[in-house]
Amino acid sequence: MANALADQQSIFLQQIKEGRKTIFGKDHHLTDIGNYAEYIQAVPIRDYEAIKPYIEQIKNGTENVLWKGKPIYFAKTSGTTSGVKYIPITKYSIDNHIDSAKYALLNYMAETGKPEFADGKMIFLSGSPTLERVGGIPTGRLSGIVNHFVPGYLRKNQMPSFETNCIEDWETKLQKIVAETSSQDMRLISGIPPWMQMYFDWLSEANGGKTIKELFPKLQVIAHGGVNFEPYRKKLMDSIGGHVDTIETFPASEGFFAYQDSQIEEGLLLNTNSGIFFEFVPADQIFQEQPQRLALADVKLGENYALIINSNAGLWGYNIGDTVKFVSLDPYRIVVSGRTKHFISAFGEHVIAEEVEHAMRIAAQEHNAQIVEFTVAPMIQTTDGSLPYHEWLIAFEQAPQNIAAFALSLNNILREKNVYYDDLMRGGILQTLKINALQPNAFIDYMRSIGKLGGQNKVPRLSNDRKLAEGLMAFKA
Repeated sequence: MANALADQQSIFLQQIKEGRKTIFGKDHHLTDIGNYAEYIQAVPIRDYEAIKPYIEQIKNGTENVLWKGKPIYFAKTSGTTSGVKYIPITKYSIDNHIDSAKYALLNYMAETGKPEFADGKMIFLSGSPTLERVGGIPTGRLSGIVNHFVPGYLRKNQMPSFETNCIEDWETKLQKIVAETSSQDMRLISGIPPWMQMYFDWLSEANGGKTIKELFPKLQVIAHGGVNFEPYRKKLMDSIGGHVDTIETFPASEGFFAYQDSQIEEGLLLNTNSGIFFEFVPADQIFQEQPQRLALADVKLGENYALIINSNAGLWGYNIGDTVKFVSLDPYRIVVSGRTKHFISAFGEHVIAEEVEHAMRIAAQEHNAQIVEFTVAPMIQTTDGSLPYHEWLIAFEQAPQNIAAFALSLNNILREKNVYYDDLMRGGILQTLKINALQPNAFIDYMRSIGKLGGQNKVPRLSNDRKLAEGLMAFKA
């Protein structure tokens, strides 16, 4: 915490030094770079499509392309525009993925004085550890790769069994996980919230409607990441039927960026000494040709930044697609505020995930509603010629008594949160948002229908088109 800025500078200089020996380094004249200002001029921000030619070279067997040697793994992930993405993991970057998860748990133990969860069973709802080879390099889901690095002292308590973890079909796998874990002394459960909820629902159904705490009385902690936890918190805690601690993490195939180091303080501790040099671009500039790029020393509290990484996996000026805000500068703690591509700005409003999730949380409390899942899309061309609006597609566990009043609350809270949205309402450009109520299992059924059920798959909270909205309409309540 104390050395964050010095560590970032050290990592930056080390990466430039190592990068000079690579094909990428020669292409971008890293030998001529001595400081961050020069680096910005030489290395543009890029997404996966822009580094794909270098990835193809690696897949064809070329060494020293993005980083020295060859990657030891490819993390295979689904891209919304790029199809399948192959993210390199090197022998230098693998520690970032493994140690960060370990530090999150160790910080929890140290702060709370509660290490007992390590004495019982722990489940990691992850992808299959079965790996294929691409260009001679072992390739698979990041969670499956990491599974191979679970230390021996935890492996005896790890669930599910290796055989069950290798099952690809999510529902078949989940059925086996429920059977294997129902009678166990489960103390830690880790996974993406929507799939954790599905596990809890199936567990309860298979055991006569018992709560998770009745099944696992010593359950102590759930570790979660991948999506904002808050929209899922109430339903998860109701399913558990008692208090458990939570540990939030911020991992991705490209790196493990931050983790919750305190049960008391807000935010996730930025991983400033783990092989990643971070850059921050004001979120409203990320699609500009020459956006402002800031090092850690120059960030401000409360600003919305696109997160850019430079790593010892060979990712240079890489836009991971997430936006973050700093809630503390001493130490550097962040919250994940959304995705750069997941926003609505069909009318210039630039509504982000953090804003709709805030509105949903407050409105659901006010109207005693329980939400399973939701997403928001623009309705630009209305059939009756009325003003356009934002359409909220919501799967209710418990619908509010008055849907129209609930919609108005959502709308007013969002107007308070986003000045541009408020301006469009005041100016008569948009009408009050409309709600389409979906079946409780709508999102699960939709993900099943497109072959993306379970694992690390996530539904975007916001879209600028209606593809997802139209797909979900088949599951109206």
